[in-house]
This record gives sequence, structure tokens and C-alpha cells, in this order.
Amino acid sequence: MSLHDVSPDFVQSLSEQLPEGTLRSPEPRYLEEPRGRSFGNGGVVALPRSVEEVATVVKACNAASVPVVPYGGGTGLVGGQIVENGAKPVILSLERMNKVRDVRPLENVMIAEAGVILQDVQAAAEAADRLFPLSLGAEGTARIGGNLATNAGGVNVLRYGNARDLCLGLEAVLPTGEIWHGLTRLRKDNTGYDLRNLLVGAEGTLGVITAATLKLFARPKSVATAIMVVTDPTAALRLLAMARDIAGESVSAFELMHQNGMDFVAETLPDVRLPFEAAPEWSVLIEVGTGSGAEGLLEGLFGEALEEDLVEDGLIAQSARQRDDFWNLRGHIPVANKAIGSVASHDISLPLESLPEFITEMSAKIAAQCPLRINCFGHLGDGNLHYNLFPPKGGDRHDYDGIRHDLSAQIYDLVHQYGGSFSAEHGVGRLKVGDLETYADPTRLAAMRAIKAALDPNGIMNPGAVLAP
Repeated sequence: MSLHDVSPDFVQSLSEQLPEGTLRSPEPRYLEEPRGRSFGNGGVVALPRSVEEVATVVKACNAASVPVVPYGGGTGLVGGQIVENGAKPVILSLERMNKVRDVRPLENVMIAEAGVILQDVQAAAEAADRLFPLSLGAEGTARIGGNLATNAGGVNVLRYGNARDLCLGLEAVLPTGEIWHGLTRLRKDNTGYDLRNLLVGAEGTLGVITAATLKLFARPKSVATAIMVVTDPTAALRLLAMARDIAGESVSAFELMHQNGMDFVAETLPDVRLPFEAAPEWSVLIEVGTGSGAEGLLEGLFGEALEEDLVEDGLIAQSARQRDDFWNLRGHIPVANKAIGSVASHDISLPLESLPEFITEMSAKIAAQCPLRINCFGHLGDGNLHYNLFPPKGGDRHDYDGIRHDLSAQIYDLVHQYGGSFSAEHGVGRLKVGDLETYADPTRLAAMRAIKAALDPNGIMNPGAVLAP
């Protein structure tokens, strides 16, 4: 079925069903993704305050075959929130649905609306002496509904899992406008198909998440953080195994950093404190959280790794400020990347044992073709790397526009050969729809299309995202 532009008559009819001020013209922030590579169009922005108002909007769109684009914090990096072509949609922003409805510390559960900013979810958990562990660079603007819709990852996946693993239940509006009241607090509910896990990670193509039941955790009483200089990625991988042997499941983060990342920070963000006078080629940021003695665990790890020639140097944070400095460095690497301007960025995952070989092989292939700088960094503990290409110092990224798609294809081809994924935590959105068509198992892709057709027969929900039209 063909989709229709938002028309003045449609806006007038919908506005009569909603409180005054719910509909407005799109501001520029709704029409551009953070990297400035995608610019969208929109007919109208809807700003509902309740699940019933969301249902009213979706039901009207379904009846009129008008597309709906769910919008969270707008921080997605694969264009899932931006429609460049096709019928002008209703941009359905959840920003006014921003209440924490309930916190139950005894159950380790929180119920939050989709528009709550991730940082505010974390703060609400902390106020109850609990931890909500999802943490990522955009947590000051990203909203929990979008985090769930994209199955966001971040720095603590190693210990706590992705957004999917942190969700017990959902409230959502399906493409027909029906409300699913699924805000269960149960840890066990073995009663058929798991609609929650179908909507989490669907990027708004199967419905609109309006609220979620989230898992909370005890706050570690003892936290220790270190940066250790490793000889190479193979040594980093062996250090991870050693850390788990010594500290077990208390290892919450294990981040790989490359010299180029620190150099980019030094070049573009001079106020960020760096741990070493000269950036090492490879280092890892490790964090351990336990009931007690976390610093001793890291001291023991460093001593043993030094004996095994896995590390060459290291710093264990001696204060909360130094710990914040370590994480501030890691958090500003993407900011520095943006300031430098990438030729092409890649969010990939590989089996852990394949990571070092991939890094060596792919870097050699790039070097043989052009003098690009590579910033390879990310969540080594869960196999997720950000493998980003940059022009040589003084160069312009646009000089490589003619080859950047070919370079990305080479990277994804090698990732696929190693049994990895072209999208580890950012999702598919619209930018990677072609990659999904290329690399996905055909049977899985057919099943995804069948699910989409069954739940959204008119194709109104975020059309063009995840699945090709």
C-alpha cells in the first residue's frame, strides 16, 4: 500500500482529537542526524503526553496511510530517526512522556516512560541506592525509549548486557493504534511469544515503546579503575581473560584505546587531561566493581600481567577525580573523532579470538590503498569495535568521498568472513539497510519481513528503516 504525505486536512483532523499544542511544525533538530550525513523531511511533529495520545496519533496515521517516525533523543547514528525520501511523516516525539512512574528497590525494578533521558534514569536509580548500568556517550540527551528501540550497548555490556537484557516489560502502541499493557515486573513469565524482545531492537518499525520496566542492580561498594598499556590487541585479549580469572564477573568495563584516539583528543580538546605524556599505541581502560577490595584486584592483575609481559605501564586511579579523568578521556574520543571528521565510521563486532587478526589484516589492507589514519577503539570485552577512518593530518575527509563506500564494503566483507556483524550496537536504521540485505541470512530476512507484514500491514511504522521497502 502506498503511503501519503501529511496534509493540512490530516493535521486539522488529528489536532481536533488531541490537546492543544500537541502538534507543531518540525524544528531543524528533528530533521538532522548527529553526524550531519542525513537530512530528513517531516510533515508535522506530534508531542503526546500519554500512551492514549500516542495511540490516537498512530490510529489516525494507520487509517490515512500516513507514515510514523518515532523519535527519542535524536542521537542515533544510522539514520533511523530521519526520513530523507518518500511521504512526509508524522514525527512522533516521546520527549513529553518523561516521568519515572515507579521505583521499587526491594525488587530492583523501575518503571520509566520512554521520554526519560538516560542520565535521569541513572539518577533515579542512584537516589534509591540502586544502579541502572546502561551507560553511553549520549546519555545526557538519549532517551530510554530510543535506547530500547535500538537495543543500545555502551560501556557496561560486558557485565550487565545490552538494553534488551535490562528490560522486563513494555508498554507500547502497535501499528493499528492498539495499546499493549505489558509493564510486568516478573522475572519469569513463560507464556508464549516474547513481544517485548520483538519490539526491543526493532527501531520503531513494529510499534512505539511508551514505557518500560527496567532492571536495577545493587551499587558496587568498591570501584576501581585503571588504564594499562598493552603491547598489542592480542595482549589486551589475554589481559581480559586474566582479569576475569582474577576478578570474575566484577569486571564491568574493558575498553580498548588506540594512540590515534588520544592524539585526536590532544589535538582538538586541550582541556581534557591525558594519563600519559606520550600516548601509547594500545591501552585498555578497566573497571572493577565489588563489595570490597576492588583496588587490590586491579593491583594483583597488573602485577601478574607485568610478569607475563602483557602490560608495559599502567595507572590505577587514586581518587574519584582521577577515575573521572580516565572516563572523561574515553568519553571524549568520539567527540574528538567528530571534530577531526571521519572518512567512514564502522560499528562492528567479532568473535573475541578473531579481533586481533582482523585488526592486523584490515589495517594492512587500508594502508596498501591510501594514507588514512585509523582509530580502532571500543568495547573489547564484548567484541564491539569502532573502526573509524580519518584523513591524514591536514587532509580533508571529502577528498575520499569517492572511495569511502568501497572501503566500508571491504571492512564489512572481512567482518563477515570472520563471523562478525556490521552493526554491533548502533542498529541498522536507514544507513545500513543495504548491508542487512547483503549480509543477513536469507531465511532470517524473510522471517523479519513476514513479522513486519503481520504487525504493520499498511507499512506506516518508520518505513525504510531496518528493512528495504
